[in-house]
Amino acid sequence: MQTREDQFGAGEGVGPPPQSLQALVAEAALRLDRRQPQIARDMSDLIAREIKSLDVDRAFIELLRASVDANTKTITHILINDIPIERLQPTTAAVEYALRLAQRDIPANSLVRAYNVGKDDFIEQIFPDVQSLDCSAEEKFAVLQHMSSVVGRYIDWISQYVFEVYEKERERWISTQGNVRATLIHDVLGRRSVAPRDFEKETRYRLDAHHVGMIIWSVDGDPAPDELRILTQVVSKVAAAVGTSGPPLTTAVDRTTAWVWLPFVAKPTGMNLEEIRRIVGQARTCRASLGLSGAGVAGFRRTHEQAQAARRVAVTSGETAAAISFGDDGVAITSLLANDLESTSAWVMEVLGGLAVNNENMHALRETLRVFYLTGESYTDTAVLMNLHRNTVRYRVAKALEQCGGGVRSNRVDLAVALNVCHFLEASVLADPVGR
Repeated sequence: MQTREDQFGAGEGVGPPPQSLQALVAEAALRLDRRQPQIARDMSDLIAREIKSLDVDRAFIELLRASVDANTKTITHILINDIPIERLQPTTAAVEYALRLAQRDIPANSLVRAYNVGKDDFIEQIFPDVQSLDCSAEEKFAVLQHMSSVVGRYIDWISQYVFEVYEKERERWISTQGNVRATLIHDVLGRRSVAPRDFEKETRYRLDAHHVGMIIWSVDGDPAPDELRILTQVVSKVAAAVGTSGPPLTTAVDRTTAWVWLPFVAKPTGMNLEEIRRIVGQARTCRASLGLSGAGVAGFRRTHEQAQAARRVAVTSGETAAAISFGDDGVAITSLLANDLESTSAWVMEVLGGLAVNNENMHALRETLRVFYLTGESYTDTAVLMNLHRNTVRYRVAKALEQCGGGVRSNRVDLAVALNVCHFLEASVLADPVGR
């Protein structure tokens, strides 16, 4: 009498599965493959929720999504075609994600944990496809055992590979980025004790100056090998245009992003943001965010935090302007609300009601009402600013408030803030036309 092991093989480590078992594995994997895009999206969200250190910003989340998508596609391909893991090459997306984590000094254990979370989730996703197979319970068990084994061995292989990539890149990055200077900057930002004299000696930058923090990054999906040199050139042009009192302090945080401090002897007045936008925009693939001026060590930290907050708004919203400032109308409050998009989105819908739908008609009504509040509820000024007839403004304001369920002055502060958030973040906080 044949046992299940005789018929289907003893499991892991005994070579490829028998043909009958492989046919069932392939059938289950094909069903899994049809759901792969949604599995990858859900898995990315799960990893970002479970491992907070990986939720850096929208750009990094997109890198995470690309890595998860590539790995899940590879696993289903292996299962469908019975491909030995020894013949595989790591996906470009998985390697690039490991490199970027190393450049950002995100702990390596976060990377390894991400693969373990993904493995558990993927194996769980296998269950319904195996259960739906038209075969005996014993055969389903053998299929599930084999598929789980393949997933486990793949994750073990790829996680070891990307961990080695991470370690080599981290060592290289530290050795090439002036680790003493970078360490001092991070110590100041982390509120650790740093002697101003030592800081100036190593960085040639005075902490007792007035500072304007700036972050500059590349939006090119395929950055050039000398991308940091390009970013540094743009920083030099900005510094010259705004009349800094000395060379800017620049440190790379990865190969597409740099942190910058622009020094001034006295508090700068009337920095020309349009000129900064023009300079940054000439590079076409660059974007920049700026904080407000701050003095001394506390100002050094605060202006950097503000530049980070402005960058978060730009990245979350997909802002296409070359430069954004924390001082721009509405950026500061939006940056705070962008920290928790799920709660912010729920609040926006509560405040705006039907006006919080992401379509062209509601967009026109929202923008008109937003400008109406900015002008102190002046129909005439709103008409001038938006190049509309005054009666059109009246009509739109009335329709917008009707969607919200209130009058001109009802919940005015909440309405103004919610409209401002929509202006910057739009799709991130709005409901789809067919419902979320």
